[in-house]
Amino acid sequence: MSWDPKIYLAYASERTRPAAELLARIADEHPQRVADLGCGPGNSTALLAARWPGAHVEGIDSSPDMLKEARASGVPAQWINADVQSWAPQAPYDLIYSNATYQWVEDHERLLPRLMGFVKKGGTFAFQVPRNFSDPSHALMHAVAESGPWKAKLAPVRPASVLSPERYYDILSPVCSSLDIWETVYLQVMEGDDPVYRWVSATGLRPFAQALDGEEREAYLAQYRQRLRDAYPKRADGKTLFPFRRLFAVARR
Repeated sequence: MSWDPKIYLAYASERTRPAAELLARIADEHPQRVADLGCGPGNSTALLAARWPGAHVEGIDSSPDMLKEARASGVPAQWINADVQSWAPQAPYDLIYSNATYQWVEDHERLLPRLMGFVKKGGTFAFQVPRNFSDPSHALMHAVAESGPWKAKLAPVRPASVLSPERYYDILSPVCSSLDIWETVYLQVMEGDDPVYRWVSATGLRPFAQALDGEEREAYLAQYRQRLRDAYPKRADGKTLFPFRRLFAVARR
């Protein structure tokens, strides 16, 4: 699946806010090696480099387009092309941090303890994932996919892999000395026409859009966009409210 960093960064401040709030809950230490796993265009990596300017910071992502944007950002980091599922560093880190990445990866029961194994003893493993996949913004993608002539083509598009807070506790608590898990619902106030559609176009909608071509893709997107307008109507002041739930975890090894 390909990614477009410019579409992603159209809502840069909203996407970076949870990254900053996750970072704020990490103890104020002096890590020497820091990994931003799934760094995207480098907006979250910039926060890490600014907080710990003396650290060796690595931004790791599987998308060449995202890494190209990250390299052009001027953030003082080493950029590495690697996939989260197969990434296996040669040396452990003081901090492995990830902002909105693991929802794209399956089998968190195996993935998270494996990644925790790349953290030094006393180090930190911190991540944030969206947890709004039962909300209309994402449920309607699947509903429209199942109701049209494109059903067979879109059947392989899997739902995002995000578990409950309690399940993450069960997965991580055996491999860490302390664990902080919480959720936040951001009531995002958005402007313009079809703002929720523009938001998901950079993330959750991409697997659906890229599985179709030409008029069929446009027909699918038009139906989905119309149903989003009904689900997220403009308010009296012309703004659109987009509630967005995110799950955070900070684990100390």
